Amino acid sequence: MDLSEYKGVFIFAQQVDNQLSNISLELLGKARELADSLEEKKITAVLLGSDVKGLCDELAEYGADQVILVDDPALKDYRTEPYAHALASVIESFKPEIMLVGATAIGRDLGPQTSARVHTGLTADCTQLEIGDFPLQPLPGHEADQKHGLLLMTRPAFGGNTIATIACPDHRPQMATVRPGVMKKLAPVKGAKAEVIVFNPGFQGDARYVDILKIVKEVSTAADIQDAKILISGGRGVGSQENFKMLEDLAEVLHGTVACSRAVVDAGWMPKELQVGQTGKTVRPHVYFAIGISGAIQHVAGMEESDIIIAVNNDSSAPIFDVADYGIVGDLKKIVPLLTQGLKAELAKKTA
Repeated sequence: MDLSEYKGVFIFAQQVDNQLSNISLELLGKARELADSLEEKKITAVLLGSDVKGLCDELAEYGADQVILVDDPALKDYRTEPYAHALASVIESFKPEIMLVGATAIGRDLGPQTSARVHTGLTADCTQLEIGDFPLQPLPGHEADQKHGLLLMTRPAFGGNTIATIACPDHRPQMATVRPGVMKKLAPVKGAKAEVIVFNPGFQGDARYVDILKIVKEVSTAADIQDAKILISGGRGVGSQENFKMLEDLAEVLHGTVACSRAVVDAGWMPKELQVGQTGKTVRPHVYFAIGISGAIQHVAGMEESDIIIAVNNDSSAPIFDVADYGIVGDLKKIVPLLTQGLKAELAKKTA
């Protein structure tokens, strides 16, 4: 493999029902940062689907300089075989140095299928990406073996108890799936345009093509905590499902959304859709209340990028206070109702 043939930072622009997923826009933001580090001028979005050309302008507004459009009826709904064939064909034809895919249900299927076809590695569920040297610390006498300008892909390992930094020095593209919510979107530039390259490798159905007989969409009543500006998150320390009523009252006053830790989901108090953390969702609200949450690394990994973190816990040595901007030590059953009442009173004064 001639590594010098591979240039540019590409992202897979996931769309569902002809609407771009947020992760696609987040990946564009990170791609721009990586491209700048590599002194690459253009970043490229790979858009797969049927009748999706109208999404090219949105990708351009969020930073794509170039869009490779594979538009075919075979790609109307996500299926492993045609999508993996399309993305692998794009990689083989355009030879990107870096290929980023969202760690969504679709991306976690598409990423490894594609990397196997193009004979490269894949680092899954990354929470940090940067350009740097690898090995990070070469052994004495082996400094000449260190390679430069590689994609350093960081992800939690061993249940979140350690962080691993992985590189792919000898194969291309360097591929990673990236956890939704951890990268920042660029501010959109209205009216921006991208170069659109129409590409179609051809699709011939075979025994590996799945026939979709029916699509049944799950109806969820749970709020999307990744979109919330204020999150009131509760942990095991809340004590019971009934006690979450206190958090709901506080959320109502602040026009916020209730979330929770994994321990709460495991106890059956709250649905999985509301879980924050390594095995839940990564959130970035303006204000994050961590109530009765100890602050284990698995939970902190999902909320440490919040603008303001306010912790309430009766244990003054709880790890959550290490990441909190403001902390209250005491009985949450007393503190939360008092906080709710105080905020109600202040809001009443402002509206009077």
